[in-house]
Amino acid sequence: MRIHVSDLIDGDELSHDIFNNYGLHVLSKGTKLFSREVSRLLQHQIEYVDITARMAESAAPADNQTNRTLESTVNVKWLPTVKPIYENAVKSFERFFADALNTGKVNGEAVTEVMQPLLDNLKLERDVVSMILLMNTQDSYTYQHSVQVGMLSYYLATWLNYSTEEASYIGKAGFLHDIGKCRIDDSILNKPGRLNSEEFEEVKRHTIYGYEIIMDSFQDEELAMSALQHHERMNGGGYPEGITGDEIHPLAKIIAVADIYSAMISARVYQKERDLLFVLRELYRLSFNEIDPVTTHTFIKHMIPNFIGKRVRLNTEEIGIIIMTHPTEFFSPLVQIGDRFVDLTQERHYEIEHVYL
Repeated sequence: MRIHVSDLIDGDELSHDIFNNYGLHVLSKGTKLFSREVSRLLQHQIEYVDITARMAESAAPADNQTNRTLESTVNVKWLPTVKPIYENAVKSFERFFADALNTGKVNGEAVTEVMQPLLDNLKLERDVVSMILLMNTQDSYTYQHSVQVGMLSYYLATWLNYSTEEASYIGKAGFLHDIGKCRIDDSILNKPGRLNSEEFEEVKRHTIYGYEIIMDSFQDEELAMSALQHHERMNGGGYPEGITGDEIHPLAKIIAVADIYSAMISARVYQKERDLLFVLRELYRLSFNEIDPVTTHTFIKHMIPNFIGKRVRLNTEEIGIIIMTHPTEFFSPLVQIGDRFVDLTQERHYEIEHVYL
């Protein structure tokens, strides 16, 4: 069944391998086609593909089709549904922080009621890079960061092959990882400049405060350890205890990666938001001595394909579009510049300086 790319419906399956005009293999026979795959086809200037016959095609309403753009593969029908859920979660965390400060506890049922609808909807969207940025609000960094780390921890847990139930639990640990900051004065948390040594020592105590609040609220040692240890580092350079390697709880290793990523992509009072590829490069650098390499490389491996179809500026000032990513050379994709293709694994003098979303 031959069909124009614009008429594809999510879940259509290729009946043949796809090659572009240069003979480069684009997609394999049997590939299920969703937003990311359609974007790849468009970037290779492929207009028609052969798909297997659709089951009960006449029953599939036109409304199932997804509007797609090259700038972002986020499902535009998904965003309006989930953004209010996200914004409600951010507002709710402001309340959770206040409750934790006033009572020393968090209401577990209330956290689940806020968290679960968001996690349930995350299963529907794979372009994590665009999704996080498109849902950013002007709310307090601390509350928004907590929600983002919960979301990213959930995704990362699924990529590490945890079950859905386990991933939801790890997402909950991510949501609560910074709850101890409720006891840190706002003048320190939002200080527009570098903290002095006394202020930094106070900020470091949020891990201990978080452990205490979670234990008092849930009596869950594993959940509490995630808050206590998410700033520990593999080389012993973290806090509060300076432990190393396998002494760090596996959940804390997951949350550490999500925590760093969310912090670096956010525009905070004392820094500009970083370029997205720079952030992943920085995570990669940290994976050699500070954060768990398996966890970090899994995160990068699954985030990088989300850049397919996005415009980039190279160090030559040329503008191109990422066509394909490499499974091991994360930061050297295939880029189309005009009518030519540049493989950054071969042409090493090219580097990507900025990704446009």
